Amino acid sequence: MSIFLWGVLPYLALIAVIGGTIWRYRYDKFGWTTRSSELYESRLLRFGSPLFHYGILMVIAGHVIGLVIPESWTAAIGISETFYHWVAAVGGIIAAVATLVGVSLLVYRRRTVGPVFMATTRNDKLMYAVLLAALLAGSYITLVGMIDPHGHGVNYRETVSPWFRSIFALQPDISAMEAAPLRFHIHVVIGMCMFILVPFTRLVHIFTAPLHYLFRPYIVYRSRDDRPAPGNAPPRRGWSPIGVKDRD
Repeated sequence: MSIFLWGVLPYLALIAVIGGTIWRYRYDKFGWTTRSSELYESRLLRFGSPLFHYGILMVIAGHVIGLVIPESWTAAIGISETFYHWVAAVGGIIAAVATLVGVSLLVYRRRTVGPVFMATTRNDKLMYAVLLAALLAGSYITLVGMIDPHGHGVNYRETVSPWFRSIFALQPDISAMEAAPLRFHIHVVIGMCMFILVPFTRLVHIFTAPLHYLFRPYIVYRSRDDRPAPGNAPPRRGWSPIGVKDRD
């Protein structure tokens, strides 16, 4: 089971993400959307959506820093493990609260607003369930780390992080992941399941952030005709086209 979970499932998840995304782009371009429901209800969406999106960006940034950057690198620039732990814990709690409040508002809105609920598919329900499970498991890990910062397995940079980096070196360090506590096992498995779902749910839009808006040229608006200013415009009948003078 350990070989499958920590040596096979990660590559299955990568294949699903890469292959599924390519398939979705080629055969379902018109379905590559968040299927916005803002027309049905905007009050709850106005609060829930920013909280969720900014919170999840903080969560992703924290995971990237914790999993990709080795402990030796931060130690080399003078950042102690205690300082790193508390910064990560405080930032993790803020991100977790924002994300959980945001997604809770979105789920509540989707369940209580009739048109939004009618537009919710089974695919959406599965996506929300897995996403909530991953967020709750991660929040629990952060809380345990704050309550008992010196407890067993709190420093995931000695277990989960080496295993994560070893996957991309095509030499999965199964023993490192086995040494992590059960709570990390649960969180990682749920996370891999969530990534498998990404190409086949509305989460696929994370791969199409509108960065091109930052670099596109300005749009110039100008009139198509030489109409005079409103104060100087000659009178005309309502059925007369613009530019054609009235005839007596």
